[in-house]
Amino acid sequence: MHAQILVIDFGSQFAHLISRRVRDLAVSADVVPSTIAADEVATRKPRGIILSGGPASIYEEGAPGMDENILDLGIPVLGLCYGHQLMAHLTGGSVRAGDKREYGLATLRKTKDSQLLKGIGEQEQVWMNHGDIVGQLGQGFVATGATQNCGNACYEHQGRNLYGCQFHPEVTHTLCGSMIFSNFLRICKTEQDFGMKNIAEQAIAELAGKLNGRKAVIGLSGGVDSMTAAVLAAKAAPEQITAIFVDTGFMREGEAQEVRDAMAPLGLDVHIVDARTRFYQGLKGIIDPEEKRKAIGRMFIEVFREHAKGARVLIQGTIYPDRIESGGSAHASKIKSHHNVGGLPENVGMDIVEPLRELYKDEVRRLALQLGCPDELVWRHPFPGPGLAVRILGEATEERAAIVARANAILEEEMHGADLYKDIWQGFCVLLPISSVGVQGDARSYKQVIGIRLVKSTDAMTAEFAKVPWDFLEQVSTRITNEMTQVNRVVYDITHKPPATIEWE
Repeated sequence: MHAQILVIDFGSQFAHLISRRVRDLAVSADVVPSTIAADEVATRKPRGIILSGGPASIYEEGAPGMDENILDLGIPVLGLCYGHQLMAHLTGGSVRAGDKREYGLATLRKTKDSQLLKGIGEQEQVWMNHGDIVGQLGQGFVATGATQNCGNACYEHQGRNLYGCQFHPEVTHTLCGSMIFSNFLRICKTEQDFGMKNIAEQAIAELAGKLNGRKAVIGLSGGVDSMTAAVLAAKAAPEQITAIFVDTGFMREGEAQEVRDAMAPLGLDVHIVDARTRFYQGLKGIIDPEEKRKAIGRMFIEVFREHAKGARVLIQGTIYPDRIESGGSAHASKIKSHHNVGGLPENVGMDIVEPLRELYKDEVRRLALQLGCPDELVWRHPFPGPGLAVRILGEATEERAAIVARANAILEEEMHGADLYKDIWQGFCVLLPISSVGVQGDARSYKQVIGIRLVKSTDAMTAEFAKVPWDFLEQVSTRITNEMTQVNRVVYDITHKPPATIEWE
């Protein structure tokens, strides 16, 4: 059964997020490459098509194009950002560099009645991320919305059912985004055909088919992603699964025992492997974040091979934001290598299976609850595969790992105590590669600096720094500097994603 909406991907970090927003409205959606031919689109018989954004300019050499016959199939098309510009270009309009670039929040003004903008306010907050703009529109197109720097921020051709938005309705910062997608789905005359209730059954059946009687190994990190993948695997083929928790020395305090206790009621026997010395030695002298992630990926595979002899399949809890940051589509920009995506060596020696690869964190949490996973692990904050090693800026040593682990434990205790933990998407400490002058006990000190990162998000594709009470931050800072002799300064990160990523490395 084909999806009702096709999302054509031009390399946007948010292409898959578009399909997610459609699924949130209970309509099925698939992401397909920009090379898809009009004949294949016609065979799939979608009710609608959405053209994603992308990092290129349409006039750049090698910029992704599309089969323009897709626009003549009589199927409603919505172009977003790059897709908005490309569709204008292919239909007789012009695209040029904007007088001013727009990155971040902007105000959209409706300039004409529109089927796409029906029901939204005369002025709405939207999120922009572009340098080029649509200068002139082709015949039959009319502008329906504008921003301060973009006169054709929205356009449509009602006769051909073609619509464009320069901004990104898929990100949560565009407050009217859900309404815009609802309007487009109404134009497409879609039916509600998607729900989470069948995700578990589909994933279990897919896993059983891919394992096909072969032994598999899965690494547990203590996070909800690897736990959910492990439970799915155990339900698919319990006799074939070996679950391994690798203590790298860069885990949260008490992590190994917490994982063992949480997994026991779910029928998973977890093998705890103490590999701390190996990881400390393997990361010696490495400062570059990409090299650090790749070194950790190599060592993980070595441990798996040693402790799961005979395993032919490696199951990973990779979720969609991991893949897209690692350059998960043809024209996407690589942001960083996640160790379970781009940080693994090329020759792993096992087939890799990722049952959660199309899901976002909140979807994984709903799936985990449906599978009976314990609340305390379901709602734990995301934890990077390389662990605290990527929360130590610079060389990741045993001494520095102990510092950031203790600071992180204090932060988590205070978040729970202030009843903030569930309101925060992700909260953690980072150890900066600098020292600063301070005064402690009436004497000069020259000690290390801890950074605190607290963000709010719904899917990790975008995030805002959390505007928590000052007295909470004061309490955390006071505890860290009082209880930890190595630290005399605490700073708070007030950067959104974008422009920053959530993790510092």
